[in-house]
Amino acid sequence: MTPDLVFTIANNAVLPAWILLVVAPCWKVTTWLVHSAAFSLVIAALYGVVIALGLGEAEGNMTSLAGVQQLFANPLVALAGWLHYLAFDLFIGAWEVRNAGRLAIPHWQVIPCLIFTLMLGPVGLLLYFVVRWLHGHRTVPADGTAG
Repeated sequence: MTPDLVFTIANNAVLPAWILLVVAPCWKVTTWLVHSAAFSLVIAALYGVVIALGLGEAEGNMTSLAGVQQLFANPLVALAGWLHYLAFDLFIGAWEVRNAGRLAIPHWQVIPCLIFTLMLGPVGLLLYFVVRWLHGHRTVPADGTAG
């Protein structure tokens, strides 16, 4: 299987999970596949395999921007980086939905956050914390937990 094919499969595979978070956040299938982190863990396992295959043959390092650019010139490392984004962004999106449910934030207000989390990761997370703040919730509760 080529890196391009794995990229295409992984990219398309996460879309149903995101759709479930948007249209059926409390459905048992969403809970089983997405909120349980099962989907993110499958992508994480794939990430582990790809990074194990590609890192040994990659040039570069993570100590400078030039070194990172050199690392990502390797197709397997670039694929691993993308899988990293897919796994973490989906995990964060699922957390946003669960957290909003616990805080009684209307789901329709979380949907833009999910879209931004899917497309621009940290921007979506930032937007979600703005929504939390607008609902009177501290971004980090006094006990230090993420709420």
